[in-house]
Amino acid sequence: MGLSAITSGDGPTLVLVHGFTQSARSWRRVEPHLPAGYRRVAIDLPGHGGSSEVAVAHLDEAARLVGERGGRATYVGYSLGGRTCLRLALTSPALVQRLVLVGATAGLGDDAERARRRAADEALASELEAGGDAGVEGFLERWLAGPLFAHLSPEQADLPARRDNRAAGLAASLRTCGTGTQPPSWEVLGQLAMPVLVVAGERDERFAALGRAMVEAIGDNARLALIQGAGHAACFEAPERFGALLGEFLAEPAR
Repeated sequence: MGLSAITSGDGPTLVLVHGFTQSARSWRRVEPHLPAGYRRVAIDLPGHGGSSEVAVAHLDEAARLVGERGGRATYVGYSLGGRTCLRLALTSPALVQRLVLVGATAGLGDDAERARRRAADEALASELEAGGDAGVEGFLERWLAGPLFAHLSPEQADLPARRDNRAAGLAASLRTCGTGTQPPSWEVLGQLAMPVLVVAGERDERFAALGRAMVEAIGDNARLALIQGAGHAACFEAPERFGALLGEFLAEPAR
């Protein structure tokens, strides 16, 4: 079973990959500000939206499915979507013409830290399963009240798009594609040869620091852009500024 997607426009392909608890519809807030002249493919990740029943064993399999759906393209991934696009760029670099990572990480380098994250994600997955689909609304409200998202306005949080999700799909995503299951890839980031734009919100200190470290590890073909006044969901908090950054990046010649 392949991944569902929302496709629009013509031209070179721009693949948009959302974060945990979002869906392909989450990009509606950003799309009006994206550069013109591109075919846009907003993908529902495994366990999300129209791909709620798509099951994967691990993040690399999710990346493979994203690559099958998107083809050769520029990949834009936010948070979970960024981690997925990074795995695709490392495992199938021929598919990734350019790579844009927003609020993403190359993984947790410490075994104990990864184990703690897997345990935390398992607890969230069990909470979702216990509540069933009727409990998804409450879970989403608690998720958005967390430190990464509590500052978001209702429009930025876009709860209606998140309601596309089901409990079983979100639980499966936590167990198979959570940060604790992500293979750490810091030591191989230098293998990325395509142009890379790493984006973080200036207020998201943790991911701004991770972004700097990723750019340093990738090399001269990567650069960091911090969006002033934005937090973790930078592309959804400041879509106009993000669209302008993306347009500048796409217009740059490959180094």
